[in-house]
Amino acid sequence: MKRLILTVILYGALSSALPLLQEPAAAKDLELAKKYMERYYPESPSKPVIRSKGIIDTEKIRQMQAFFGLSVTGKLDTDTLDAMKRPRCGVPDVEEYNTFPGSPKWEKKDLTYSIQNYTPDMNPADVDHAIERAWKLWSDVTPLTFKRVYGTSADIEISFAAGPHGDFIPFDGPGQQLAHAFSPAFGGNAHFDEDENWTKDLKGINLFIVAAHEFGHSLGLRHTNVLDALMFPTYQTVDPQNLRLHTDDINGIQYLYGTPGVDNDDDTSGNSPSPTNIPPEEPSTDMCNPHLAFDAVASLRGETMFFKGSIFWRMNPLRRGVEKSPIFAFWPTLSSGIDAAYENEDADTVFLFKGERYWATKGNIIQPYFPKNIHTLGFPRSVRKIDAAVYDGRSKKTYFFSGHHYWRYDEVKNSMEQGYPRKITADFHEIGPKVDAAFLRHGHLYLFSGSKQYEFDSKTKRFLGIKKSNSWLGCY
Repeated sequence: MKRLILTVILYGALSSALPLLQEPAAAKDLELAKKYMERYYPESPSKPVIRSKGIIDTEKIRQMQAFFGLSVTGKLDTDTLDAMKRPRCGVPDVEEYNTFPGSPKWEKKDLTYSIQNYTPDMNPADVDHAIERAWKLWSDVTPLTFKRVYGTSADIEISFAAGPHGDFIPFDGPGQQLAHAFSPAFGGNAHFDEDENWTKDLKGINLFIVAAHEFGHSLGLRHTNVLDALMFPTYQTVDPQNLRLHTDDINGIQYLYGTPGVDNDDDTSGNSPSPTNIPPEEPSTDMCNPHLAFDAVASLRGETMFFKGSIFWRMNPLRRGVEKSPIFAFWPTLSSGIDAAYENEDADTVFLFKGERYWATKGNIIQPYFPKNIHTLGFPRSVRKIDAAVYDGRSKKTYFFSGHHYWRYDEVKNSMEQGYPRKITADFHEIGPKVDAAFLRHGHLYLFSGSKQYEFDSKTKRFLGIKKSNSWLGCY
């Protein structure tokens, strides 16, 4: 049965296991399988990385086979390769790498949408009708309403675009990524690949079927492993006149928004469904939350990035406002949970730390031979993660904070300096014993602890004052 793909590409690294398909005739299949597992079943942070040619993690293959209802052999058999060759959604299937980690629901019931442009493949009236029908699938089973607006700001914007189109998730031509949509956390916008042949029937790519799936993401649903559900990663070319939501789709959306005329908060039955496609909750990431504590802060080619959970805020001095982005849209290998980050401006490189590993990236391109283990930098084995890091371009030294101590690394000699670690409170008296994030600008060192940032002279370590951590984002 013909299958189509729907959303974003997420790149990961391969991990341990078994050499497969070594004969030359199978080289093409092996390369396809490796890319498939990198994109849709990324490595677990707890597993070591092995980058040997022809090596594929058999446990990941088993995971993929189980998800698709195939025989779980751990081998690249014919059925498994056939499944990998089908066009499909670019969202990973492993739960740790959800499309929208921690995606919240919309906090209002009456939503607006706008159609930014039209595909030349279809009559505009047919596009309007397909979009309206797709929204109706979801409004029929929830208290939500969807109203189209013109010439004004809408909650959800719908557009057609080809190739790179400004969201770090470029389309890749006909037959592959069909469309993608963002969760309510990132605006819910839906983009459709203009390189596809969009139709109102099944002679090409049916817009109504694809839009119905994408709008599920716009409302906060992730993918399910229920084969016949609309939110399954691949989608069947069923008669669009007969398309209906599966029970799993209905359970999922009603778990978030309740039944028609009933809010979730009004349901006191205690019998809320627990479908497979509900994303996990995470703490609010309102940038002006007075209790907001950042995971990491770093610069990138003149911009400043503030990391929290699965997202980061970008502050560009040449632009007005602050941009909020999912981490995976910029660095697909890293979906969430950045512990520390810093930019070495001299090398035009940003280093990102997560657990015992770290990555080097130029712009949004992860550099070869990464990730590496933090202990290769000279940390003792007792250090399991880096809490904060900052580079001082004047002295060519990088400060690393972990637990109650900090180290200083000589970027010229590529080694830790003697006399370290030192207790944080020994040199930075006003701050507590732990640093969450660090940042340096114009000779001033900013150490973040909880919802506060402590300012020091980077040369003398003289204390200069305290501000709210999110004051950089215009929050006071």
